[in-house]
Amino acid sequence: MKIYNTLTKKKEEFVPIEPGKVRMYVCGPTVYNFIHIGNARPMIVFDTVRRYMEHKGYEVNYVSNFTDVDDKIIKKAVEEGVDANVISERYIAECKKDMASLNVRPATTHPQATQEICGMEEMIRTLIEKGYAYAAEDGTVYYRVRSFKDYGKLSHKNLDDLEGGKRSLLVFGADQKEDPLDFVLWKPKKEGEPFWKSPWCDGRPGWHIECSVMSKKYLGDEIDIHAGGEDLVFPHHENEIAQSEAANGKPFAHYWMHNAFLNIDNHKMSKSAGNFFTVRDIVAKYDPMVLRFFMLSAHYRSPLNFSAELMEAAANSLERIRTAVATLQFKAQNAEDSELTEQEKELLAQAAGFEAKFDQAMDDDFNTADAIAAIFELVKFANTCGDAEHTKAFWEALKEKITTLSDVCGLIVEKKEELLDADVEALIEERQAARKAKNFARADEIRQQLLDMGIVLEDTREGVKWKRA
Repeated sequence: MKIYNTLTKKKEEFVPIEPGKVRMYVCGPTVYNFIHIGNARPMIVFDTVRRYMEHKGYEVNYVSNFTDVDDKIIKKAVEEGVDANVISERYIAECKKDMASLNVRPATTHPQATQEICGMEEMIRTLIEKGYAYAAEDGTVYYRVRSFKDYGKLSHKNLDDLEGGKRSLLVFGADQKEDPLDFVLWKPKKEGEPFWKSPWCDGRPGWHIECSVMSKKYLGDEIDIHAGGEDLVFPHHENEIAQSEAANGKPFAHYWMHNAFLNIDNHKMSKSAGNFFTVRDIVAKYDPMVLRFFMLSAHYRSPLNFSAELMEAAANSLERIRTAVATLQFKAQNAEDSELTEQEKELLAQAAGFEAKFDQAMDDDFNTADAIAAIFELVKFANTCGDAEHTKAFWEALKEKITTLSDVCGLIVEKKEELLDADVEALIEERQAARKAKNFARADEIRQQLLDMGIVLEDTREGVKWKRA
């Protein structure tokens, strides 16, 4: 299995630190609103990487954080007149719903920055003691960039180039810095902001230190894979390396993976341009699996262009797989229940060749586009078996091959039995009763049950509305 490593700018054979185990950290979203489809790309891509690793027999410890203290969260809290944690907890819950709809598995651990402050204080103290950081008069703690000789090794920037562009790096309080390139580890509170006590001042951590600490706590000093969007290479991931390697005295991550940007109709997504879409916006129009299929239809390191036409094409392609699976299911139900014939064994051996092509594509830096092409070859092969008198075992084996490979991609291709409207209403009534009784665990369970069956709920002032995804 080869992975393109941003650190070395080449594909490298994957060799885990511990045989049979993978330690993987993926930077998660800042939770101040519903996640947008740009956030969804790394979630889907790296969930698929994890699924394939597990498919190959690895035990994956997958950690993905929630940044739950940030200027944007504080701004939203001020606008609504609530505490910042009200905003972050609300949108963590909403993010998890969106992830579930896209069949993104929950991480082994989803740490939250605000729950790891003690670890951040400890790492900052270590960096100060080792001479990599210093406190200014107002209590701000800065990282001495020039004290870390390998700074720039991930982004392939050198300090002289950064120094030349330092005007763009100047921030509030820069006159306190020893060097314009130094970045913040801890900053003093502002009026009305959440804060924590520390040896330096009442304040909160800088963004970069959060991931260094959460990765260390849940995965150890040295990890196999660190991943995220390409916009995080500099300065976020570069700064993580500087902090972690200086504090821990070990290489931080062996492989760095970054997905490319998602554009909308060949333009950068932005609210001002009116082309900003949340996951909720898209799954209101399409089956969530169509969005997942679309995200995997290109290599993760290639820019991906989102458009209505491409989504329709994805919907049609996914339907081809689902139709083939449904057909195989029908044939199995109506076939003779006997042992495989020699001819059928030969046919299944041919089908295994498409599975090998799937693995070959995924082993080559997780080329999901070619992997999906292999699934389509398998679908075409299944269709060419026609209406011949094959056994139940044969049709079921073909169906299992297609569904297994699709599941590695996180694609749900077996059509669910459609609920009757009356059944949906009955479950909604049960959920309302559970909420009234403050049995929120059961209420969430019912919502998820309906979501799994393709029913999306929307809680409004007028009551609960629902629709089929």
